[in-house]
Amino acid sequence: MTKTTSRFFATALSSAMLMGTFTLAEAGQASFVVDVHSGQVLEASNQDELNYPASLTKMMTLYLAFEALHDGRLSWDQKLTMSENAESKEPFKLAVGAGRKVTLREAVEAIVVLSANDAAVAIAEQLGGSEPAFAKTMTDKAHQLGMKDTVFKNPSGLPDPEQVTTARDMATLGVSLMRDFPEEFKLFSMRGFQFRGMKLRGHNNLMYRYDGVDGIKTGYTDASGYNVVTSALKDGRRVVGVVMGEKTASLRDDKMAGLLDNYLPSSTTGTATAASQPGATMTDAQPTK
Repeated sequence: MTKTTSRFFATALSSAMLMGTFTLAEAGQASFVVDVHSGQVLEASNQDELNYPASLTKMMTLYLAFEALHDGRLSWDQKLTMSENAESKEPFKLAVGAGRKVTLREAVEAIVVLSANDAAVAIAEQLGGSEPAFAKTMTDKAHQLGMKDTVFKNPSGLPDPEQVTTARDMATLGVSLMRDFPEEFKLFSMRGFQFRGMKLRGHNNLMYRYDGVDGIKTGYTDASGYNVVTSALKDGRRVVGVVMGEKTASLRDDKMAGLLDNYLPSSTTGTATAASQPGATMTDAQPTK
């Protein structure tokens, strides 16, 4: 493919995304790791290829919820009503019943730990009035944060052929959550929570198997494959990693653990491999071969 043809294809692709006409044939594998403090890209493979975010979408739902908390549009004890629409969102949900209420804190914790779809929709309807209106706000915020290739269509990540993102964009969102809401970000380290007498455990297995991991979010649909955005701290180095499009949860987790092993060594003398370019930032890294 010539450079001219490549540029034409990229322009056509971006236009199709903006018009909501582009859909993916299938998920592709991608990975991305960035040093949070320096901004240096440590790993970049297919990082700008479009993929379905699945429940990684909820990271943006939470970003907007935290933003609303900070500017006074929401409070932790505020009651959110579960609409019939919210109640209908399978499979993971609090399932309190249409017309019943949960607090914002319960909704946020349910999203972090359980990836509860009904909780995500309840927040969206509270802030945006409807899922489509909130999704537009999500996309606008994504672009403001530099997530130029991301389009959101719902707050939960349930399948929508027009809802797309990239590994690079998801890393940008992870870093933005950490930077903009450092106190709220600590919630992503939750391994479980109690909800009205029930003890509920999360399913982000990296939290249990890898020392230093403190979130952030897993995701899966048939179309997306198995995705994860991970934050980890070791020996004073903080990284955010993304793995997308793996065939199984085990393969996804193993790949992420391998990436973390590469860039969070037991000593402080470890350096990035040849896959990274010295001084590269999140805007100029090239894919590994």
